[in-house]
Amino acid sequence: MTTYDDRATHGGTPGRAQSGLGDLTSTAERVRRSVESVIEGKPEVVRIALTVLLAEGHLLIEDVPGVGKTMLAKTLAKSIDCSVQRIQFTPDLLPSDITGVSIYDQQRREFEFKPGAIFAQIVIGDEINRASPKTQSALLESMEERQVTIDGTTYTLPSPFMVVATQNPVEMEGTYPLPEAQRDRFMARVSVGYPSHDAELQMLDVHGGTSPLDGLQAVAHALDIVKLIDAVREVYVAEPVRRYVVDLVSATRSHPDLRLGASPRATLHLLRAVKASAALSGRDYVLPDDVQALATPVLAHRLLPTAQAQLNRRTAEQVVHDILQRTPVPAAHARGEVPPGAGARGF
Repeated sequence: MTTYDDRATHGGTPGRAQSGLGDLTSTAERVRRSVESVIEGKPEVVRIALTVLLAEGHLLIEDVPGVGKTMLAKTLAKSIDCSVQRIQFTPDLLPSDITGVSIYDQQRREFEFKPGAIFAQIVIGDEINRASPKTQSALLESMEERQVTIDGTTYTLPSPFMVVATQNPVEMEGTYPLPEAQRDRFMARVSVGYPSHDAELQMLDVHGGTSPLDGLQAVAHALDIVKLIDAVREVYVAEPVRRYVVDLVSATRSHPDLRLGASPRATLHLLRAVKASAALSGRDYVLPDDVQALATPVLAHRLLPTAQAQLNRRTAEQVVHDILQRTPVPAAHARGEVPPGAGARGF
C-alpha cells in the first residue's frame, strides 16, 4: 500500500519546499494580519483568498450587498506592493476597456497598443455579472493562459496575476449570469457573510469615522509573492492524496443530483489550492484534511444541480458535502503517517 513515505517512488524530494516555507509563513502572516485589520471576524475567508493567490488562481466573491466583497478585494490588493486596477462592470462596458486598444499614431504612422486594466497584477472586477457576455468573455484568455491577444499580437500578463471578481446573487435585474466556462476559470468562490455582533460593533469603533483603507500600507512586495508561489509548487502531494482528489472530482460527474460535474480543470485547481493551504499551515506536504477543507469552495460553484434537486432545494454545497462523506479517505491518513523529516508546524 502506498503511504506518504513513498517520495522516492513518486518523484518527491524530502524537504525541498521546506527551505522556502519559513519565508512563506512569515510573509503570508503579515498579509493575513493586514487584511484582517479591515475584514474583521472572517479569518476563513481571508485564508481562502491568500490560498488562491499563492496557488495562482482567481477568486470569485459572491454575497449580498454591503458585506465587504469589494473591500476584501481592495484590501488584499493594497496589502501587496503591486499594480492594481479596478474595473466597474456595467452593461455598456466594452471588451477593449478591459484588454486595451490599438490607436493610430499619426506622427509615426503606425498603430500603438494602449494596454487596458487587465494588465495589472491584481485586477478587481466589481459586479462582474452586470457586464454583457461579450465583455465577460474578454477575461477568458487572460484568466486561463495569462496572456491577451489583440489584433493578432499576444501580450504576456505580469506575475503574479490574479482576478478578484465580485457579484451580487440577489439583484438579478439587469445582470447576466456567468456562463459555465467563466465560472470554471475561478479557482474558488467564497461568501463573506454578515459579521458577528462583536465584530460589527468593533467595526463601528475602528472604522466609524474614516475609511479602513486610508492607513493601510503594503506589507509584501510582488517579488515576495512570486517567490512564495514558487515554494508552493514544490509542496509534496502523495499518491493516495492525488487519488483522493481525483475520486472526489470524479464523483461529481456521476452524482444523481447533478447535471454537470466538475471539469479536469477543477481537479488541477483543487490540487494547487491544497498545496498552497498546506504551505500556509507550515507543511511541505499535503494531508487529506487540506482537500476536505477546500473541496466546497473550489468545486461547488462549478456544479449544476438537476431540476429535481432544485425542487428539493438541494444546493451544490450540500452535494459536495455528501460526496465528502461517501468518498473513502486515504488509509495512510487514517494511520496518521507523515513523511519523515517533514516540517509540520500545525494549523
